[in-house]
Amino acid sequence: YARRKSEYCPTDNEITRTKPRVMMALSMFAHRVTFDTKPQAKLARVCVVRRTTLARVNASDTGPNSALTSFTEAVKRFGAGLLASVIIARPSTAFQSETTSVFGDLAGLEANPVTNARALLRNALPIDNKQIRDVQRKLESISDDLRVPGVRFSGVESSVSGAYKIVSIDTAKILASVAPEKLNDGKSALAQLQRELEDFKVIVNNKDKQEVPYAQQRALALVGQIEEDMVKEFPFTIPSPYEAAPLLKGRATVEVEVKVKDNASLDTGIMTIILDGYNAPVTAGNFVDLVQRGFYDGMDIQRSDGFVIQSGKPTAKGQDGFIDPISRKERTIPLEIMPKMKDKDGLPVYEFTFEDVGKYRDEPVLPFNAFGTLAMARREAEPNSASSQFFFFAKRV
Repeated sequence: YARRKSEYCPTDNEITRTKPRVMMALSMFAHRVTFDTKPQAKLARVCVVRRTTLARVNASDTGPNSALTSFTEAVKRFGAGLLASVIIARPSTAFQSETTSVFGDLAGLEANPVTNARALLRNALPIDNKQIRDVQRKLESISDDLRVPGVRFSGVESSVSGAYKIVSIDTAKILASVAPEKLNDGKSALAQLQRELEDFKVIVNNKDKQEVPYAQQRALALVGQIEEDMVKEFPFTIPSPYEAAPLLKGRATVEVEVKVKDNASLDTGIMTIILDGYNAPVTAGNFVDLVQRGFYDGMDIQRSDGFVIQSGKPTAKGQDGFIDPISRKERTIPLEIMPKMKDKDGLPVYEFTFEDVGKYRDEPVLPFNAFGTLAMARREAEPNSASSQFFFFAKRV
C-alpha cells in the first residue's frame, strides 16, 4: 500500500482528540473522508485489482463448491462482514480503457439487493422516508427486467414511470426528510433525478437496451445522494468502553493505488473501499485510524490465491496486528454486528455472535454475501481479536 493524503470537508469532518488513544474521531455529521494513496512498492504476488476485476467479469462462469458455500455461511453467522466496506477495483487513470471503465457502472446490477453492493449501502443508511425508498426499489427492480433476453421493456417502463411520478408529486415529502444544512444539495439532486428520469423515459421509448443499465445506475446514484442527505445525526450512542476507541461516525472512502507485478498490460490499479461507520463505527474507525497512521503504507498483499485476498499483518516477527505505541500492546476491536431487527437502543451487537445472544433468525444490516465485502480477520474462536488484518473474496461464493 502507499502513502496517503487526507482531505476533509471543512464543515463536517473535523478531527477531535479527547484521549491519547483516540487518535481520530470524526464528527457526528461526517459523510465522507477521502484518502489518496501513492505507490511505493510493487506487490509481492499477483495483483488483487486484476484478480477482482477478472473475477467480476467471469463470475457467472464460476459456481460455488460446497466447501466455499459452507465457509461463507459460517462467516455470515459469525458476523465477519463487520466492516462491510464494498470494494470496487479499477485500473488507474493512465491504464483505463473503454472496456474496463464500465465495470463500476455494471457491478451493482444484481436482482436481489442483499447481494447487491450498492443497494446494500443504500439500505444501510439510517433514514426513514417511504417515498425515496419506493423510488429506490422501483429503480433497483429494473435489474430483473435486464435479465430477460432483449430486456423486458414493459417492466422497465413501469418502474421508470412509477419512480418519475413519485419524484414529481411527492417532492415536498422527500425534501421534508433532508437535513436542514443539506437542503440545497438535496433540492439540486432531486431536480437532477427528475431530469434523469425524463431522459430515462426517452431511452425506454426508443428501446435502447444498451443504455438502460447506465441510466439505471445514474438514477440510483442520485437516489443514494439524496438518501445520504437525509442522515441528520449519528443514529445511536456508542457504549462504554468503545467510545474511547478511534471511531468513524459516518462514511469514509479509502482509495488505494496498487502496484501490479509481472503484468505487461497493467501497471497500477485503484481499489476503492467504502467504510460504513453508521453501522460499524468502531470497526470502520479502527481501519481509518490505521490508514491515517500509514500502517498499510508499502505493505504487500499477503495472500492472493484466487479465492481470498488478505493483508494487514505486520512484518515484525511474532506480531499479528497493530501494536499501540502508547500501551505497546496489540490493539484489538470487538466483534460488531448491526442487526436488521434493532433493539430500542439501536445498537450493534458487540463481542458476541447473533447465536450467542439468541438472534438466531436475524440478519446483519451489512451481510457478508455481497460481492466485494471487506471483513476483519480474527483468530480462531476469538471473536474480539480483530486488529489490522483484513480480507475479501476474489470470486463470488
